[in-house]
Amino acid sequence: MKVLFVKLGSIGDIVHTLPALAFLKRQIPAAEVTWVVETKSAEILRKNPLLTSLIEIDIRGLRRRSGFGESFRFSRQQMKDLRAQNFDLAFDFQGLLKSALVARLSGAGKLYGFSKSGLREPASRVFLTEGFEIDRGIHVIEKNLRLVSSALNVDLQSQKIEFPIFTEAIHKEEAAGIISGVGKEFAILNPAGGWVTKLWSAEKYGELADKLWKERGIPSIVTTGPKENDIAQRVLRASKSGKTIQASVSLKGLFELAKKSTIFVGGDTGPTHLAIAAQAPVVGIFGPTEWWRNGSPHRDDICVERLDIGCRIDCHRRTCGNWICMDIGVKSVFEAIQNRLSGSRQAVKS
Repeated sequence: MKVLFVKLGSIGDIVHTLPALAFLKRQIPAAEVTWVVETKSAEILRKNPLLTSLIEIDIRGLRRRSGFGESFRFSRQQMKDLRAQNFDLAFDFQGLLKSALVARLSGAGKLYGFSKSGLREPASRVFLTEGFEIDRGIHVIEKNLRLVSSALNVDLQSQKIEFPIFTEAIHKEEAAGIISGVGKEFAILNPAGGWVTKLWSAEKYGELADKLWKERGIPSIVTTGPKENDIAQRVLRASKSGKTIQASVSLKGLFELAKKSTIFVGGDTGPTHLAIAAQAPVVGIFGPTEWWRNGSPHRDDICVERLDIGCRIDCHRRTCGNWICMDIGVKSVFEAIQNRLSGSRQAVKS
């Protein structure tokens, strides 16, 4: 059986779909799975032995005037190669017009996705052969798992959530090199993110780093990706203990680093979801998005969030004139860290 997964991005979206891949391969070990992904989020999927092939596309490149023709020809050739694989079925996990169109252009005999009420762009339902009605009030990982189980008509009960991420020696060495500068116990603080509304104050991260050192003797690593140096420098300037360092790290290097961390603190961003996949102890700081939907499926991880404001319900704003949901004190986040490290499951509400 040849199966197509369409989940284009972002990094967190990819991580949240990996358990569905693991589930499908457990049910049909001989399935040949191809995944279509945007290049910007592809690193996590490269050299994954559960995938027969990986097709990387640059959606943004198609929209740029510069190089448009070359990008279009490249994309057209990829679509030709996609159709040549004669897929038996395709899954659109994204729920967008562009993702459903990719699934349709694959020529797969059956195209599965969510029902119209569960799609981010309901008009995309027209490209699917079947849309499954799945409860919207569940974690997105569970939602993706139910899509596959519904299509395969397989019971989901007692299925273990797995995140099949595969790294190489170079990523382990990358993590080991960073760890050598701080010691075996360390916190990872990840202050950056795609939406400005998801960001906790960089200065508060600096204060938190000092508190971690003073109260628990734990140094901090501020992890950054491309173009995130400025926010990291703000964290470092706010930290006065001298026990906070910056580390620019690849995604798979971060995955290996998170495996060894004492605690990971971050917002609703790709690195946080990678840390969750690595089973690091995680404290999430969530504002415009929901922990129950996007946060950790591990029962011991903790979210710090404001439940005393009414505007968070179905918010998901990338910009906001009110922006009070991330006005959370250092004390509250540190309390959550204490609870997470002690094994207490009590969430902290700011």
